[in-house]
Amino acid sequence: MQTSTYISLCSKSITIQLIKESLTPTTMGYTISPLFISTIIIIFTITISSAIDQISAVKFPIEIWPKPTIFQWPTPQAIRLSPNFAISSPNHRYLTPAVNRYLRQILTEHHRPLITPSLNLTSSPPLATLTITISDATAPLTHGVNESYTLNIPSSGGGAALTAETAWGAMRGLETFSQLVYSNPSRVACGLYISDVPLFVHRGIMLDTSRNYYGVKDLLRLIRAISMNKLNIFHWHITDSHSFPLVLPSEPELSAKGAYTEEMKYTAVDVKNVVEYGMEYGVRVVPEIDMPAHTGSWAEAYPEIVTCADMFWWPAEAEWTDRLAAEPGTGQLNPLHPKTYEVAKNVIHDVVSMFPDQLYHAGADEITPNCWKTDPSIQTFLSRNGTLSQILDTFINSTLPYILSLNRTVIYWEDVLLDENVKVNPSLLPPEKVILQSWNNGPNNTKRIIDSGYRAIVSSSDFYYLDCGHGDFLGNDSEYNQPPGFDQGNGGSWCGPFKTWQMIYNYDITYGLTGAESKMVLGGEVALWSEQADSTVMDSRIWPRASALAESLWSGNRDEMGNKRFAEVTDRLNEWRYRMVTRGIGAEPIQPLWCIKNPGMCNTVHPFK
Repeated sequence: MQTSTYISLCSKSITIQLIKESLTPTTMGYTISPLFISTIIIIFTITISSAIDQISAVKFPIEIWPKPTIFQWPTPQAIRLSPNFAISSPNHRYLTPAVNRYLRQILTEHHRPLITPSLNLTSSPPLATLTITISDATAPLTHGVNESYTLNIPSSGGGAALTAETAWGAMRGLETFSQLVYSNPSRVACGLYISDVPLFVHRGIMLDTSRNYYGVKDLLRLIRAISMNKLNIFHWHITDSHSFPLVLPSEPELSAKGAYTEEMKYTAVDVKNVVEYGMEYGVRVVPEIDMPAHTGSWAEAYPEIVTCADMFWWPAEAEWTDRLAAEPGTGQLNPLHPKTYEVAKNVIHDVVSMFPDQLYHAGADEITPNCWKTDPSIQTFLSRNGTLSQILDTFINSTLPYILSLNRTVIYWEDVLLDENVKVNPSLLPPEKVILQSWNNGPNNTKRIIDSGYRAIVSSSDFYYLDCGHGDFLGNDSEYNQPPGFDQGNGGSWCGPFKTWQMIYNYDITYGLTGAESKMVLGGEVALWSEQADSTVMDSRIWPRASALAESLWSGNRDEMGNKRFAEVTDRLNEWRYRMVTRGIGAEPIQPLWCIKNPGMCNTVHPFK
């Protein structure tokens, strides 16, 4: 549909009515009133705005998710894909299986877009090859690795060319090429050039597998979806107070007694498979073993090193400030017990041995003061004018140097430095070796992290927590026993309301920072905490909301003019969500199918006030 036709159909009835109401009848016919002039200006403005959106759709009948940095397609066309299409690339331990995987997908997917692309087929011979060239075949998949690529698909037939600095950039380019192939028989968009590079080096998803268990096959499916969205981090929050599902050779009793069941464990073989699978998809697996808080499950094997284990989390007679944990599931490691460090170091050593990534997430969030205060040795320490922050200092000073000695960079949650009640002396956290992950107070805490001299990963619960908005999981909760008409607030969810894809897409993680400060922000992660999630809802809780994160961190949420592009992103995300579903990812819908079949008709033209 041409732009003028589209605008006419969308606005014809409104235009006629406005013009009729703005003309003044006279004996000679009609005279032009000031209202008529104003009406024409309004219609012209709406028309231009609509035209810009529609021209974009006409210019790019096939879109890439996430949107590439540079996408030049002066004459949109398509070319047949040869049934003997082949991909040539350098031999590489991980790129080679990726090439084979993408080749199978390209030849067999036969994707049918929801809106058939208006592309003329060239008369050129079918596209026969894609040639991949990489400059540095030895570059490891590590923090800050070059993921850029260029893709050239000519309209003259012959071969397409994908050039990348590293194998990992080539994988991103292969994903882009696969999204340009459609129909049966297969055809591919041609006459185009793409140059692409991510804005942020750290783009990921955090999944909690302690509160509820996820099978290995679910984790592998998550990695596939992470890769197709050009994210690069699977942050695996493996253990917590609720269960300890990770089997460790040095501390086998932790999982033997701390896992929910024998079947709900991750063995060394499972971990190796997950890590290796991630490598084949260009996804780094970053482990998190949260400590010293969130360690109630350790008490099943070592009750002597865990304070307030198995105690009721918020006694009836206690105020909220006197709780023993942030939620049901109490227990914190005792930094004053010598056995604590023997066990903790064994855990750290085994986890570092199992996960090769240079980043190690050590947790350190939500120290609940009263949990420590239940222990006699800590009570004695405090009675001698010691403080809880000094106790945390002791723990960090006894574990951080050990982690660093294993050649790891450590991520902590922001609490270790920013908590109001229990926080460490900053001198214990070398900025060159420590990264802080924000989750409270939106951009304010990101700013505080940067001002303190640390690099930041953003996971603001105000924008990036995917579990929010589903109520609470507490039983016997009188909050819901209210008469009709009461103010439901956030529906019982501490971090409600639900974080929509629009909220995620529009969040600027460097908001309020200078250019120099923004460079200290490594990227961001959406987080799925699993109090009310498991494998049955994993896909729909994460996707396509994490796709919104993926584009905002890859190419941004603004157009070339610096304007937010949320107006045009809905149709693209609809199409991308549909393609993910056809690829086996159970992403939830964001609109009725009718909206997709009737472009523009589900939009609003009324700005929010």
